[in-house]
Amino acid sequence: MFDFAKVIFKFFGDGSDEAMNRVKEIIVRDTSNFNWTFIFILAVVFYVYWSEIHKKNYRAIYAGLALYGVHWLYEICNAIIGKIFGYPLWAVSNDSTTFILLVGVSWELSMMFSLAGIISFKMMPIDTSKRYFTKGGTRKGISCKLVGALEMALLFALFESFLAGTSNGSFIWVYKWWGVIPVFLTTYIPFFLASNYVPNMDPKKRKWFLIIEWGLVALLLLILIPCGVI
Repeated sequence: MFDFAKVIFKFFGDGSDEAMNRVKEIIVRDTSNFNWTFIFILAVVFYVYWSEIHKKNYRAIYAGLALYGVHWLYEICNAIIGKIFGYPLWAVSNDSTTFILLVGVSWELSMMFSLAGIISFKMMPIDTSKRYFTKGGTRKGISCKLVGALEMALLFALFESFLAGTSNGSFIWVYKWWGVIPVFLTTYIPFFLASNYVPNMDPKKRKWFLIIEWGLVALLLLILIPCGVI
């Protein structure tokens, strides 16, 4: 029988030697734990994206790419922080994944984020101009895009607190000031604002947003990985 008492939600890093040692043991882009789930997960992502393309649901594609690009920029910054200060804001353990891409992101986690933007966009009302709390038109209300972003950010932050409490260190927080509240405010809200707002941008601005976003991701990876920074 499942023991709910053993479920641990960790809300902030503890600065413990155990957390620090786990980070030091991380081997980035090592294939020791590699298995075939890598391929299956990639196939699922391809299926989702091509299904949306065939349906000509391009706004969902824009949502997915917008969030995923922000995700990569954050992961690159996190890896740089780890290189400069000794420890990143977040990390994933070798025991929790088949492949670590950067110190803070595993293959499984990254592929999930490649779909998170599409999921968030699809969870909004079909009419994305809808506003809540308008009270008979006398109040301007709050955009469903903003409400959706806040809801998804809270859900992801809480789930990350569960991952941070797992015994295999699925997520590792070292710094005592880093935890659920900072990750909710500074990480997940921007993620889901991108997925919910970019699809509805002016087409020209949206195109340039995605080009600059992904161009910067590619440039940083091409420079920093060969240099051994991340």
